[in-house]
Amino acid sequence: MSEKTRNQEELFIQLLEKADNLLTHLGGSSVQSSSVVLDDYIAFRWRAQNGSGHLIPVKHPNLVGLSDLIGIERQEERLDRNTRQFLQCLPANHVLLWGDRGTGKSSLVKGMLARYADDGLRLIGISKEGLVHLQEIAEVLWERPERYILFCDDLAFNEDEPEYRELKAMLEGGISACPDNVLIYATSNRRHLMPRQVQENRYPQNDEDELYPREATEEKVSLSDRFGLRLAFHRISQDTYLQIVSHYAQKHGLSIPREALHRAALEWEASSSGRSGRVAYQFVADLAGGLALESNTQKT
Repeated sequence: MSEKTRNQEELFIQLLEKADNLLTHLGGSSVQSSSVVLDDYIAFRWRAQNGSGHLIPVKHPNLVGLSDLIGIERQEERLDRNTRQFLQCLPANHVLLWGDRGTGKSSLVKGMLARYADDGLRLIGISKEGLVHLQEIAEVLWERPERYILFCDDLAFNEDEPEYRELKAMLEGGISACPDNVLIYATSNRRHLMPRQVQENRYPQNDEDELYPREATEEKVSLSDRFGLRLAFHRISQDTYLQIVSHYAQKHGLSIPREALHRAALEWEASSSGRSGRVAYQFVADLAGGLALESNTQKT
């Protein structure tokens, strides 16, 4: 081997050692910076990047007032009790909130943060793509004194997506344990989080189907079964819808006759995607904004 080639090899080895040391340093800095961030905020997002990820603080979290959530008192009571058990280091369950859109599922979870942040509750929002990092997130939180809810909003899977198996393992049955200070609260429009076909309820099916179709169906429902507490949210009644409208109108200080307010609210609902608390809020926001704009125009 020539002297030139030997020198090139030594230089290459030195560069590899420097790169390894740099990666080790960056990894340690990431954990340290995560601890600093966790000390100063109550809500976070997990941002996946280049095969890994890190926590991003939410400087202005959406702290929902639970008094604004009308018509879901039973669900609120059950989620509140589970959250209090968790905060007191008592046995508590992972929770799946499923049902119709706009019925308060996400708001109820955020309302728990508003109610119990001073008691050590923290919220970390995780997208579906971030679920592959669940164990990495768990390691960051393991020794922390706070109690963390990993919030997976509007969750749904297809059969070929790897994230759903990562979630199954985290909920129950994985090699790595789930920290005692971590729970998963997920919302979904689907009860079982995965699409199912009508033909799956017929046994036997046609000759081209899977040999053991019941096993495939069991696989689809097994994920939701790993949530110990499953809360259903259904379309609200017209009376509840109008009650929510009146509540938000009062909060905005609107002095409109009740009959006229409700008539306009029903007209708004008829042209929307359906009756829900979200639709009621959107109606009142539009009405309050329009009246304020008209008043400002008249003043000028």
